[in-house]
Amino acid sequence: MHRSTATDHGTAAAPLPERADVVIIGGGVLGASIAFHLAEAGVTGVLLLERDRPAAGSSGKPIGGVRAQFSDPLNIRIGRRSLEAWRAFGERPGADIGFESAGYLFLLGDDAELALFEEGVAAQNALGVPSRITGPAEAAALCPYLDPDSIVAAAHCPTDGYALPGAAVTGYLRAAVRRGAAVRTHCPVTAIDTEGGALEAVRTPRGTVRTTTVICCAGAWSAEVGAMAGVRLPVTPLRRQIAFTGPLDAPPPRIPFTLDFTSTAYFHNDGAGGLLLGMSDPRQEPGFGREFSREWLAPFREAAGRRAPALADMPVAHGWAGLYETTPDNNALIGEAADVPRFLYATGFSGHGFLQAPAVGELVRDLYLRREPFLDIGPLAATRFDGRAADAAEGSAGRGSPGRGGARPEAHII
Repeated sequence: MHRSTATDHGTAAAPLPERADVVIIGGGVLGASIAFHLAEAGVTGVLLLERDRPAAGSSGKPIGGVRAQFSDPLNIRIGRRSLEAWRAFGERPGADIGFESAGYLFLLGDDAELALFEEGVAAQNALGVPSRITGPAEAAALCPYLDPDSIVAAAHCPTDGYALPGAAVTGYLRAAVRRGAAVRTHCPVTAIDTEGGALEAVRTPRGTVRTTTVICCAGAWSAEVGAMAGVRLPVTPLRRQIAFTGPLDAPPPRIPFTLDFTSTAYFHNDGAGGLLLGMSDPRQEPGFGREFSREWLAPFREAAGRRAPALADMPVAHGWAGLYETTPDNNALIGEAADVPRFLYATGFSGHGFLQAPAVGELVRDLYLRREPFLDIGPLAATRFDGRAADAAEGSAGRGSPGRGGARPEAHII
């Protein structure tokens, strides 16, 4: 028998069922979406376990971007299908998530970036995404903070936008519970028992639940959860931070989710009369630290000074820090473990988990039910990293794998 343990992070009083047909580990937006899609499909005995509270990890981000502007067909299709679900969230499953079709605007600093995005826009248009290349003047009209002389062009899609991740998690979970799913919070999984490669049970400080199916949606902690069952999930935690200006004296105009491709600096309305600012800090080391630090604002201000000078000295009122769950090629892991049948996983989204959550809920539902999904998720299997170095995996990302790494770097921005 294989048995592994993890640190106990706290308990609560609600009882656990003695057995469940499906145990979902992780109460973020991916776990919530999967619980909803399974329960909606009539799957009984669905139990979601969350070590803290729902959306306590990366899904607790105040505002999450949603888009279909990717460079490869697989991620474009996931993004587009998810966008359709986010727009219809008020009807299904039924909750207000503050969805705003503000659009996405990628700022392009040279001809090489322009050529890359022209190729991406062509792929998006072929799949029904209404993105297009704009000139500097039109980009500045969409985002008045922009210095048009600092870019050669921009890529814009008006149907992209942003929503509230916490509200989405709550909406999914409430709908899942209405359909018969069970949710237990403050209930960390401390061990997963297997016998002869078959799942037998999950253990928690509140008791043991016998099950033959586990779905890992543990985000940055997924490698630890996978190891409990003897499954390798190459996920690394990486802190990402955002900051808020607070209400500004002159309220900002409504602008797209604006990103500088060169630096990864981005900004957009915060819904409260100010702006949200963010950037991938190249100096950030992997780890589980989630404290907010203003140090990353220095490279943000430097980048903003080149593209949107008015933002370079804009004061910051407060901030937020969370964890990206990164993989060697910055593509998600979705599939079923090769050596542990019915250990399913949906993790490693490298910053795209929220925007892809509705479609991923469908995909994992169909994987569990063993029915044909709306697209082939074979390229997202964790086994793509078996027996080869991470750099080799990344280098192949544009050749038959989803293509968000290596040859298609624009997908790493958010």
